[in-house]
Amino acid sequence: HDMETGFRRSQLGELIARDIITRFVCTYNGIEVFSAELHPAIAANPLLVFTTVAMESGTLEFRWSGDNGYVATHTAKISVI
Repeated sequence: HDMETGFRRSQLGELIARDIITRFVCTYNGIEVFSAELHPAIAANPLLVFTTVAMESGTLEFRWSGDNGYVATHTAKISVI
């Protein structure tokens, strides 16, 4: 997702509309284990790092949402032996 702060101007001098990811949520078997609110000044390409403990097999779901209806979701299955 190309982030755009809303503060830059085009070559014609027009403001480029803001288009950023504003929220990230990670759930583990449907329970939220991490979330973050993102703002224009954070970074053009933010890196988020967090930890959680897997007590049972299940699925991590990663969900990004942002301006202009942007939503992306990815999942990862975890097996606890």
